[in-house]
Amino acid sequence: MTHLAATDRLFFERAEARLERQAAERILAGALAGADDGELFLEYRESESLALEDGRIRSAGFDTALGFGLRAVAGEASGYAHAGELSQDALERAAAAVASVAAGRSGTLAEPPRATNARLYSDANPLATTEFSGRTDMLAALDAYARGKDPRVVQVMASLAGEWQAVQVLRADGSRMADLRPLVRLNVSVVVERDGRRETGTFGLGGRHGYAHLLAETTWRGAVDEALRQALVNLESRPAPAGEMEVVLGPGWPGILLHEAIGHGLEGDFNRKKTSAFAGLLGQRIASPGVTVVDDGTMQDRRGSLTVDDEGTPSGRTVLIEDGILTGFLQDRQNARLMGVAPTGNGRRQSYAHTPMPRMTNTVMLAGPHAPEEMIRSVKSGLYAVNFGGGSVDITSGKFVFSASEAYLIEDGKVTAPVKGATLIGNGPDALTRVSMVGNDLALDPGIGTCGKNGQGVPVGVGQPTLKIAGLTVGGTASRGG
Repeated sequence: MTHLAATDRLFFERAEARLERQAAERILAGALAGADDGELFLEYRESESLALEDGRIRSAGFDTALGFGLRAVAGEASGYAHAGELSQDALERAAAAVASVAAGRSGTLAEPPRATNARLYSDANPLATTEFSGRTDMLAALDAYARGKDPRVVQVMASLAGEWQAVQVLRADGSRMADLRPLVRLNVSVVVERDGRRETGTFGLGGRHGYAHLLAETTWRGAVDEALRQALVNLESRPAPAGEMEVVLGPGWPGILLHEAIGHGLEGDFNRKKTSAFAGLLGQRIASPGVTVVDDGTMQDRRGSLTVDDEGTPSGRTVLIEDGILTGFLQDRQNARLMGVAPTGNGRRQSYAHTPMPRMTNTVMLAGPHAPEEMIRSVKSGLYAVNFGGGSVDITSGKFVFSASEAYLIEDGKVTAPVKGATLIGNGPDALTRVSMVGNDLALDPGIGTCGKNGQGVPVGVGQPTLKIAGLTVGGTASRGG
């Protein structure tokens, strides 16, 4: 069954359906008369979450959502109305509200998307393809395995979440695009204690696929092993030094620093409004030679991937920085039209209750020529940051602060003692010019990223090889000699 046929059954053909497709298309055409752009976004979502703590299921939730968002765009203005129901009456009220945006204008409706990607992930609903008891049994087995691994384990927490989202995008010319999106995630946290000192390790994984991979014993045991390893490393850690130093970032998840400190600044809306630190620099060198960054929403099964974005545009692979030169921005339809460029398939929204905006999908720095061991050997005194926790960035200035959840000292070209409390402080545009070596070990994150922007959260992916950055400021609690 095609995506359009499957979503038609959800939105228009159910016994309890209160909206006919022909009526939706008629109301949409009237609402967008004279507008420059716009769409009707339909969404159905099933989601569940399970959380285990102290050997028991502490919470379990299940939710379904059905609704629409209607948008009319004229120039830089847009009108948006949404409802948590799908009925002709609600859609007519929404149309009356958004049509006022185009009143008095003689806009020409923008050209709609004309193609979609090949399917990048399964259509199957994860919540319906495995037994619920299998998910609770896995969490119980995970807890027992973690506690049996090491006598220092005093607490185990784990959560499992899954969702299935069906969307359809209708445009005034009668064109329609649809997608069926699975998403699952497993998180594990292990607390260890020795001589009164407690430390925590965490690990998570997931993607756009079903539960089967997460329920496999080798998968969840691997997640426990990694969380426990991090906890035991932290148990041996000492206070991190502070000051400016060379920093080597590990591959994979540390790409979250790239995502936050650089990626947001390359989104079209910030650059059109000239509030990004990268505004006006297209075609100029903004990074060291050898630095190439892409945003790729077409990766199979990845958390940030999309067959089509939330405006109906096929997702793509956009080169943002090539060999240090700024070559492009991430665009939704509105900002692309206002900047005179093509949309890149990055128009995303959290749900039908939110307007689309330019957002990242899977943002990755490509591999370079250097072996990780060579990079470590080149550092006399510095920090090796392997995993990150939280962080923040100011889009206008590019300044960022990130906390390292797993980091080590580098002394005389060797990785030595683990440290805790290290924060990386810098400026995204400046940090790009300080990349002195790019590793040959590109890795993607395990499938755990969620990106926040203007109050909206969407799933994303990140990735990078090992990187050496000269002269980053490290915040810590010990002196450089400590």
